[in-house]
Amino acid sequence: MAGLRDEAAAIAAELTELRRSIHADPEIGLELPRTQRKVLDALDPLPVEVSVGQRLSSVTAVLRGGRPGPTVLLRADMDALPLTERSEVSYAARQPGAMHACGHDLHTAMLAGAARLLSARQPDLAGSVVFMFQPGEEGSGGARLMIEEGVLDAAGARPVAAYALHVASGLLPLGLVASRAGTMLAAADTLHVTVHGRGGHGSQPQHAADPIPAACEIVLALQTMVTRQFDVFDPVVVTVGSFHAGTADNVIPDDAQLHATVRSFSPASRTAIRTSALRLVRDIATAHGLTVTADYEDGYPVTVNNDAELAFAEQTVGDVLGAGQFVAAPNPIPGAEDFSYVLNEVPGAYLMLGAVPASADPLTAPFNHSAYAVFDDAALPDGAALYAGLALGRLARGGSRAD
Repeated sequence: MAGLRDEAAAIAAELTELRRSIHADPEIGLELPRTQRKVLDALDPLPVEVSVGQRLSSVTAVLRGGRPGPTVLLRADMDALPLTERSEVSYAARQPGAMHACGHDLHTAMLAGAARLLSARQPDLAGSVVFMFQPGEEGSGGARLMIEEGVLDAAGARPVAAYALHVASGLLPLGLVASRAGTMLAAADTLHVTVHGRGGHGSQPQHAADPIPAACEIVLALQTMVTRQFDVFDPVVVTVGSFHAGTADNVIPDDAQLHATVRSFSPASRTAIRTSALRLVRDIATAHGLTVTADYEDGYPVTVNNDAELAFAEQTVGDVLGAGQFVAAPNPIPGAEDFSYVLNEVPGAYLMLGAVPASADPLTAPFNHSAYAVFDDAALPDGAALYAGLALGRLARGGSRAD
């Protein structure tokens, strides 16, 4: 681990240039051809085996060490969000409607930097490192697609461990790393409901079958269900974010639609909320003499850190970034992450890294997904060094997966 942070600092200007180039030219979803090109150019001088995705603009690079050993995977996501940037930084997105508001541009530059740091150590590297540059984290499930296309087998042997970093533009001070054993992030699913009635005149509801009261009752009953059927220490969150019905004050519509995000923090609660929510929706509609179409759409699974890998990651943070730079997160994060697909296959850890500008108050700085979010480039050497340190340290341990 010696010297990693200093070596990363020595290439900080190049990492910043790459990060800002990606930030100014954001792309959304699974197809990121310009971002892919930037990554390929950054990797071109390195002794890595590179392949690209078939169904998405992914990049997979394999660095084979000079000595035999296991495989470790490092992942960075590359996609932006569909919102217009309002940060006013000099390298802001050049076009409206897309912004790197979640810091994926930093992740990409950090992982490219780690590839460079590790390539310089190739002769002494005891094993292989897979660098997973992933599109489509923001809702498109790019990690799942990359797994289907073979990223976990890219080095020939499945990884014994996998790690991902995620920067934060608020809450977590610059350079501080946070994570926790067990559940780190929630599962995120979606409940779609259409209550079918029979339209009519608003002045004579007895001649119609009004779907709106039943749909309103469903909204309220979902909240009661959460508080009465689920353990407060294994929580579930149901938020109805969309409700649409009708076109005029005196017209009873045929249908009412609602859509809800459902967050859960354990596989057991995730299974239970699916069953309970669908049963509740159907029973309420039936009680009103109506029919309903209800669909429960699976999103990202729960992101669960392996206890042993998290303990190793905590030690590595101290070794690379210094004592006191790791803090144990008291609770899981209600957000969701498709690195969960990787952690369902390979033991590993997901870490948060503070990237709040030094001049800002972490408690009030705009957080990730805000159009005003700003991430400090000073976090880039920390992230690159930490990625590299996780791979070096885990390969040095050798051995099998810590399932």
